[in-house]
Amino acid sequence: MANKAVKTKQKSLASEIVSSIETKLSEAGAATKKMKKSIEKSAERLAKKLAKLMDKAEKKAAKPVEASKKKAKKELEKAKKNAAKAEKNAKRTANKASKAIVAAAESAIEITSPSRPSRKQTPAPKPAATTAKTRTTRAKTEATTPAPAETTSDNS
Repeated sequence: MANKAVKTKQKSLASEIVSSIETKLSEAGAATKKMKKSIEKSAERLAKKLAKLMDKAEKKAAKPVEASKKKAKKELEKAKKNAAKAEKNAKRTANKASKAIVAAAESAIEITSPSRPSRKQTPAPKPAATTAKTRTTRAKTEATTPAPAETTSDNS
């Protein structure tokens, strides 16, 4: 489709160039068939070159619009991405803050709730074992120990 549009532009340009050249020639004098043919050929070549230049200019004009659209699209995607990251970070900090608050509240409850320090229950003391064995062993150990020898100075 674009090719047809370019070709029609070229033909219209060529016919305009030919007509303008012929009007100038008619003012100067009569033109021969050879002159008319060469004018038509050169007009076609010139029209072809002009059509290419105009097409390039149109593409260049359209290019910045496309580039700005692409840039805007990229910026939009980037903004969405950053917003998602910010939301994620906000959630994370909120969770950390709530955990810190809960921990502080729990420690405050632990500190304030017991009005007097709670005592740990200690097991009841076991009665001392007073068996005959232990007494006798002590007595035996005392009896088996040799008594200090007395001096014979008392006999004299």
